[in-house]
Amino acid sequence: MIFDTDILIWVQRGSEKAARLIERTESRYLSIQSYMELLQGAKNKMHHKYVKDFICDFEFSILPLTENIGHRALIYVEEYTLSSNMRAGDAIIAATAVENNMPLSSSNIKHFKAIKELELKTFKP
Repeated sequence: MIFDTDILIWVQRGSEKAARLIERTESRYLSIQSYMELLQGAKNKMHHKYVKDFICDFEFSILPLTENIGHRALIYVEEYTLSSNMRAGDAIIAATAVENNMPLSSSNIKHFKAIKELELKTFKP
């Protein structure tokens, strides 16, 4: 399963429910977009190291931005920006899940609900 950035942010905030979800998931994936968002959100070097260690310790696989993912993300932005306020980062994360034929776990359902081919697993904090 691919995890949206928000799930890992919930863990950082101390959510045991989010931590259990990650622990129970056998194969853990992140879009490179989510990984960059987590690193960008780090407040200092110690927090930056925490993020990197967390990704390593829980054996997340980071999925790269491919040409197909970029193309699909562009289509999502073209199709859904005006109607659903689709942002580029969310489009890349959704496209990564669809292109890799994996479900996406997120609590930000409104960011992704317009994308019909996306298998979305709702996380309720």
